[in-house]
Amino acid sequence: MIYKVNLEKTEEGYAVWVPGLPGCWSQGKTEKEALENIKDAIVDYLDAVEELTKNKESLM
Repeated sequence: MIYKVNLEKTEEGYAVWVPGLPGCWSQGKTEKEALENIKDAIVDYLDAVEELTKNKESLM
């Protein structure tokens, strides 16, 4: 799946976040590093959502 990301220059480097995934963000010293880092953050975010969904279903 493809997600739109926002990239913003900061004093420390670059901040990047996914508007469609609240709380999913990352950063990097360069644009390239920030964009690579957000890929990992997206995977981690989706894994967490999947795990929470499984736990919720097991409680029902």
